[in-house]
Amino acid sequence: MNIKDLPEESLFTPGHTACAGCAAPAIVRNMMKIFGKDTIVYTPANCLLVFSGTYPHLAWKVPYLHEAFENTAACLSGIARAYKKKGKKVIAVGFAGDGGTYDIGIQALSGAAERNEDVIYVCYDNEAYMNTGIQRSGATPYGADTTTTPAGRKILGKLEHKKDMAEIMRAHEVPYVATMSISHQKDFIEKTKKAKEISGFRYLHVLSPCPTGWRFDPSKSIEMARKAVESGMWTLYEAEYGEITNIYKPKKKIPVEEYIKGQGRFRHLTPEMIKALQDWVDRKWKKLYGELPQ
Repeated sequence: MNIKDLPEESLFTPGHTACAGCAAPAIVRNMMKIFGKDTIVYTPANCLLVFSGTYPHLAWKVPYLHEAFENTAACLSGIARAYKKKGKKVIAVGFAGDGGTYDIGIQALSGAAERNEDVIYVCYDNEAYMNTGIQRSGATPYGADTTTTPAGRKILGKLEHKKDMAEIMRAHEVPYVATMSISHQKDFIEKTKKAKEISGFRYLHVLSPCPTGWRFDPSKSIEMARKAVESGMWTLYEAEYGEITNIYKPKKKIPVEEYIKGQGRFRHLTPEMIKALQDWVDRKWKKLYGELPQ
């Protein structure tokens, strides 16, 4: 299935107030076309809630709710069990950001995964707490300039590397884990479709470039997503019950420096810091592909 084969009707409507170039609306709109009308959506506090879920200006054409920041997976569990008790078949989907997944929501997420709840959890990862002022999260890459890791005289951005959340979820040995990118649409659609067809706990992790927080031209969101994959800063794979079953290897590997070029959050990086980031990518690459990058 290609993107042109998706249904015309959008269950996530235009008119929301996302920033220009934000990747999240495209992620949600295309996923919802695949999940369909029999879907109930939950979002915690995140950009998506702010620009599409503020009553009475809702962008959703399916039942939609939100509660607290930390309990996406717990609320999804309750929704799925309640409808099962009623004998109704629905898809319970949560869209959480990286802050609500890597940091604040990981406890509920891990619990739901361990219980193998019949839900789909989507992390759209824009690598910081963007809607509250671009604070660092566990997903923020090494060296990135954020409002809580400001690049200046004392520190040069975030000093820790990004947490590997997809690998943490793979370690739970749930039915399905997939990492995705909006730059690779066919792969994106096939993984979403597969997640819909599988029962049990499913975790989808999508890189969501943020022009505001990453400080790049809003017209380059897809280009940024593609360069993330081609540089190895973002890897695409599927895992079923803890085993990797499909992995995408870029035909052309570009240096990390080419990916971070044009992003204001990395403008201050020294040659030593760029090398540290490249070394981190190379270690990750070798771990996944079993060989050093070409």
